[in-house]
Order: sequence, then C-alpha cells, then structure tokens
Amino acid sequence: MKKFHGVALVVFLSALATTCKADEELSCEEKEPFTCGNIDVEGGRGRGLNVWDGFTHRYPEKGGPDHGNGDTTCESYTRWEKDVEAIIEMNATGYRFSFAWSRIIPKGKRSRGVNKGGLDYYHKLIDALIAKNITPFVTLFHWDLPQTLQDEYEGFLSREVIDDFKDYADLCFKEFGGKVKNWLTINQLYTVPTRGYAIGTDAPGRCSQAIDERCYGGNSSTEPYIVAHNQLLAHAAVVDLYRKKYKFQGGKIGPVMITRWFLPYDETDKACIDATERIKEFFLGWFMEPLTKGRYPDVMRKIVGSRLPNFTEAEAKLVKGSYDFLGLNYYVTQYAQPAANPFPSPKHTAMMDPCVKLTSENSRGEVPGPLFSEDKVSGNSYYYPKGIYYVMDHFKTRYGDPLIYITENGISSLGSETREEAVADSKRIDYLCSHLCFLSKVIK
Repeated sequence: MKKFHGVALVVFLSALATTCKADEELSCEEKEPFTCGNIDVEGGRGRGLNVWDGFTHRYPEKGGPDHGNGDTTCESYTRWEKDVEAIIEMNATGYRFSFAWSRIIPKGKRSRGVNKGGLDYYHKLIDALIAKNITPFVTLFHWDLPQTLQDEYEGFLSREVIDDFKDYADLCFKEFGGKVKNWLTINQLYTVPTRGYAIGTDAPGRCSQAIDERCYGGNSSTEPYIVAHNQLLAHAAVVDLYRKKYKFQGGKIGPVMITRWFLPYDETDKACIDATERIKEFFLGWFMEPLTKGRYPDVMRKIVGSRLPNFTEAEAKLVKGSYDFLGLNYYVTQYAQPAANPFPSPKHTAMMDPCVKLTSENSRGEVPGPLFSEDKVSGNSYYYPKGIYYVMDHFKTRYGDPLIYITENGISSLGSETREEAVADSKRIDYLCSHLCFLSKVIK
C-alpha cells in the first residue's frame, strides 16, 4: 500500500480496471479492491425487514424503472461462494461490503435476540476472503436500518438510535474483530439526511407534503439536520467504543463521505465563486467540520440558524477526531451559481439552504467531461476525472491531511448496450483509468 500526504492508495472499484497510458506511473493492471452494499446483493432471505424493504414495497415506483427492491437481488446470501470466486478472478486485493443490521439483529435491538445464521454467514464470507488474501473492509451501516426501529422511533430522528447502533457495533466488533481490521461506521453521512428525509427519494421516504405528497410524514427543513446530527453522534459513540474496548484487536475505524467537486458556473463572477465555496461547506463541511473541529461550519450556522442542532461540550469532544481514516466516495463534478433560499416556503428543503443552484453546464454551455448518466427528469450528469485530484487536495489542506481510502469510484449503466459494446466496455475503462491516473498524481 503506497502512502503519501495521508493518502492510502486503496481504490474500491465497481468494475474491472485496465491499463492507463504508458507514461503514467500507476497502472490500472495493479490489483484493486472492489465494493458493494448488502442491500444491493444479499437478498431478503434469512434476515429481518429493513427500511428499504418497507420503502420499496410502499413506493415500488421509487425502486427505479424496474420497480426494484431487496427481496431477491443477486442472492449473495446463498451464492456467496460464487461471489468470492468472481472476486478472485478479478485479481482483487480487498473487498468492501456491508453487514445487514437486520440480518444480525432482526428486531433491531440486541436485547431482542441475535440471529446465529446471520453471524455464521458473515463468518464464512470473511474466512473465505482471508483464505485467498483478500482483505475485508466492513461497513456497519449502509442505510438499511431495521424497520422495527423506524416504526418505533423514526430511526435516526431519535437519539435512541445511538445506543442501538452502539450495541449492534459492539456485537460486530466482539464477533468479527479478530478477523476484520478495517471498519467503516456509516456509508455516506450526507445521503440519508438529504435523500431519505429532505426529498423522500430514498428510504425511509420522509419529506414535507409539499415536496412529495407520497411521503408518509416529515419536515424537509428541519429533519435532515436532526438526522445528520444523530448520525454523527452514533458514529462517534461507536468509534469511542472501539477505541476503549477493542483497540487491542489492531484495527482502524472511520466514516465514509460522499464527495463531489464543485466549479464556478462563471469563474469570472465573484457571486459564482462564493457560491462554489458555500456549497463545499454545506456538502463536505457539514460533516468534516464537526469531525475535525467539533462544530458546524460558520456559514451553516449563520444561514440555518436554530434549525441546526448544537453539540454539547462533551459531544463536541466525542465527535472531534473520531476517525482513524476517512473513506471517500467520488463520482461527479458540478457547476455552482447563486440562488435564492425560499425558506420558510412549504416547498423548502435543507438542500436549498446553501443558496446555490447546481448544474452540469457552465455559463458557456460547456460540460466538465464525458457523460456519466442520463436523466430526463433532473438532467444528465458528467464526470470530471481531475475532480478527484481536487477533492483529495481539499481534504489535505482543509482537514488536516487525514489518512484516506477511496471507498467508491466507478460508473454504472442501464444495460442498453449491445453485447459487443458491453464486452468492449470502453466507457467504464475510460472512467476508471482517467480517475486512477489523476490519483497517481496525488501521490507523486
């Protein structure tokens, strides 16, 4: 593992990588780790219900064009041996996956019983990986809260979730800590508060009625901040537990951040430049400022005001520095320009508080790079390989040069290619190679 300026070059990919340009130091032929989440691959057999089960069955249209859900998926729960064979065939050195909380503790609370079948499944998977020199990276929470806890106290809206998450993590550390040395607490701290509680497009599907009348309840202006706050406290409590009780196991622990890079819509316009800096604080600083300084960014406190929770002195101390490393997920870059904040309009969401409009084109009609995904509703998105370089530099200079793992990077497709196009896979090759080559520049 090559390190420089706090960067551990462990890049989790979602597809096979290929050779970069000959003049680059980093070859994509080097072995790389791969990543997935349990809700994507395991299926529902042998576990309790989670919020994605409730969400996709209540709103099947929100499961995508095919009305997808977690009932079957890839059935990794029963086909895990074939998955390991595929990982070996791809020449991977590591595998990042998530534990399903409801597979280990079906009713959410440890006091209500533990599922031995779930523990056995993960033991077998981890043992098989280690036997082939594949390092397991385990995510404790990938958005799949047990449905019972959502029903009882609305999940991360309640501080009760902190102790339940801590009890679940304690069991995982005790059971698997002798084998797992890389723990990730929560995947993409930004995602559940915004998509799950601001706009209702993800589980559990809460938002203001004016945003989407199908949401079963919620307040898009306030709940995202409460959920994010409780996520940070739950994360910090688990890290504190690990350091005090399980550090002897010799592992590391940290959260996963979803990142983007942002460019001014018009680089000659100060208002656009200011908007770009502001969205960085709301998107990245929302979590990184508490993790590094124990408080929210000044601009967030100024704009959000009393809707933004406060940390007590003890909480700030617990959250600050609660990581051994950071996992960073990066996919796309967007352009930023100023926008009005409609608060307190009924259609206001926390995502409008930055007073920024994000677009895929700049003032000259240019896009940052090749097409990433097509979306007729919200607009196409484009990828910008150099953005991952800027993200890494931003974390180095702004947040104290932390140890970083790139925990997600890749590109998906809708399956509309011909067989020949899918085999050639030129779009994915370009995406992965170009990002890896810019990462090579980070470590020079």
